[in-house]
Amino acid sequence: MALWRNPQWFDAKKRQEQVDDHIRSTGRARFGIREFDEGKKADAVRVHFDRVAPKYDFMNSLLSFGIQHTWKRAAVRLLGVRPGDKVLDVCGGTGDLAILAGRRTGPTGQVVVYDINHAMIQAGRHKIDPYPDLGHIGYVQGDAERITFPSNSFDCVMVGFGIRNVTHLRQGFSEMIRVLKPGGRFLCLEFSRPTNSVFRGLYDFYSFNIMPALGQLLAGSAESYACLPETIRMFPLPDELSAMLTRLGLRDVQWESMTNGISVAHVGIKRRAVAGLWLLDDDAAPAREHVN
Repeated sequence: MALWRNPQWFDAKKRQEQVDDHIRSTGRARFGIREFDEGKKADAVRVHFDRVAPKYDFMNSLLSFGIQHTWKRAAVRLLGVRPGDKVLDVCGGTGDLAILAGRRTGPTGQVVVYDINHAMIQAGRHKIDPYPDLGHIGYVQGDAERITFPSNSFDCVMVGFGIRNVTHLRQGFSEMIRVLKPGGRFLCLEFSRPTNSVFRGLYDFYSFNIMPALGQLLAGSAESYACLPETIRMFPLPDELSAMLTRLGLRDVQWESMTNGISVAHVGIKRRAVAGLWLLDDDAAPAREHVN
């Protein structure tokens, strides 16, 4: 697509069309402005992250001017990870959130980087494997829509900048809440719509002109770095996401907006009893694949 073409921010009706019911009824799902058969979006996401994985950390730090690390530290503080906690980092990618959580759990805890993309996991292992104090961080390759752990397994579950790439949004969140212990703590850190309209205009120009140009120059793919901001424009706004998480089984859901709303951290606690929550049966989950 032309670098100056801005797909605009979706309205409430269009955002709702990115959620499970509409996708299942139409059999169609979006990844950015591209639309796929429902079952083929996961393949498109895999190809995308296979392509960007080798320079993922470098490009994220460059394109965010390093502020992504501030967002991640603030989000993990909000999650309240404690020594000895067992933590699952869903769509964990190159492991930044897992490392921050692992330093808080200490060696008596356990942190699992869980991601469907092998290339992304491998791209982050140099930040973890050589360091003995991070030896309690492990890796599992698996699908966020069918998390391969038993129910009520983790003290904390977190997802950072990954859930918007999952085909069925509610299904992914339901699975994360399923594996969280009652009373356990949940975090979703994700991009959102800037609150100030002037700042939003500058952000749009940067997203669809500067970012793709740098992506082409430094990573060899303008399309990959236009696709990422496209997906943000389709994601639920903070109040919509808060309502969704509450319906799926969390209580005391709160969010913190960062950098004029570019990034938003939602936190909540799993209710002791979850009535009417649709979850996958443990027996239906496939065997998990450990990444060596």
